[in-house]
Amino acid sequence: MSKMAVQIQLAFEERFGSAPEHVIRAPGRVNLIGEHTDYSGGFVLPVALEHAVWIALRPRPDQRVVLHSLDFAETAELDLSEPQKQEKGWQEYLKGITKVLQEAGWKLTGWEGVMMGDIPQGAGLSSSAALEMACLRAFAEASGKSWQPQIAAKMAQQAETEWVGISCGIMDQLISACGVAGHALFIDCRNLEMKPVKLPEGIR
Repeated sequence: MSKMAVQIQLAFEERFGSAPEHVIRAPGRVNLIGEHTDYSGGFVLPVALEHAVWIALRPRPDQRVVLHSLDFAETAELDLSEPQKQEKGWQEYLKGITKVLQEAGWKLTGWEGVMMGDIPQGAGLSSSAALEMACLRAFAEASGKSWQPQIAAKMAQQAETEWVGISCGIMDQLISACGVAGHALFIDCRNLEMKPVKLPEGIR
């Protein structure tokens, strides 16, 4: 078990008094070939990083989501039965994911959790996409939904574009959801066909 996995579980136990039911990891990325070409349907070759966003959580018996960010020392609290209000900050990614899932017909279950990450913000390593994918996976686990990485990546892109208001391609979300250890991921952004490309030994 990695150091981050241990830390996030201990943080959950300290805050909520028992062990989490689920621990989720969503990695950041670097891109080797095709920077910004995903916007125009080109080819890209990203690699998922060891740096990631982590969420430890357990379902709640109500329609509330309570997510405490250890990095920001802030807690987001949402009522899934109420329309969300747009504001600013990292919480908007959580709200955007909530709205997209509800519009897709998901019956969401509330959950509570803690979140932490080690992806440097503003460094071009896709910390926002990792946050989106971690939140979406948290809803899937809490609500008993099967995990479909490619569909989840499209939903996360929609949340960032329509709710957060940032125009983005699909590469960041796809590599965070579909990355394979020891491989880059060749993505044809015209049709989202993907092929793992093995990295040379010693590179990870």
